Amino acid sequence: MHTPSGERLARRLINLLLRLTTRIEVFGIENLPTHGSFVAASNHIGRLDVLLVYRYTDRADIIVLVAEKYARYPLARWFVRQLNAIFIDRFNADFTVLREILRRLKGGGALVLAPEGTRSPTAALQEAWSGAGYIALKAGAPVLPVGMAGSEDRLFFANLKRLRRTPVTVRIGKPFLLDKAAGQDREAALQTATDEIMCRIAALLPPEYRGVYADHPRLQELLQADEGKDA
Repeated sequence: MHTPSGERLARRLINLLLRLTTRIEVFGIENLPTHGSFVAASNHIGRLDVLLVYRYTDRADIIVLVAEKYARYPLARWFVRQLNAIFIDRFNADFTVLREILRRLKGGGALVLAPEGTRSPTAALQEAWSGAGYIALKAGAPVLPVGMAGSEDRLFFANLKRLRRTPVTVRIGKPFLLDKAAGQDREAALQTATDEIMCRIAALLPPEYRGVYADHPRLQELLQADEGKDA
């Protein structure tokens, strides 16, 4: 059962774990909205990624999706209940979950998800699913791109064995609204939205993390625009 005291305890445990095991550097924290709906989309490279959400969002209406495979673990189920997160089947459409996500977003909640759907085995971006773009367009919510580096499982557990804290870098981009491109059919519009989201994430990452989006023309535009601002 979800309770305010249970949520506070869960957040304290997460913060304690991260303080003991990581050294986190965050850039762009001023871009993180403190109220109103948005869809935060990030790359996904390790199990720490979800915990980082709760470290930097002090909101009770945050919506986090957790892979259904963790539902078999009692501790994971407790955290999901207390944090009001949602178990989701990553491989099959669940319209009940989708309706609940849209209901919470339209009520002012904030959704956090990884468009890739699963952790990247190489830490480089994989081709994303269209779910993030679909939800953001359907809810009319801005997208907040987030890029994370250093939180890979292999690095975290190797450092843990040596009793070392893992350095993690989080970059938060500016929120943006997706355009409903005129003249595009539904599938093409979703692909355009997905590419926009992923290229915005890629622009926040070191080159070796950009993966399948490294040579995307939209990413090159974003990088050139950033260089122009710095010039």
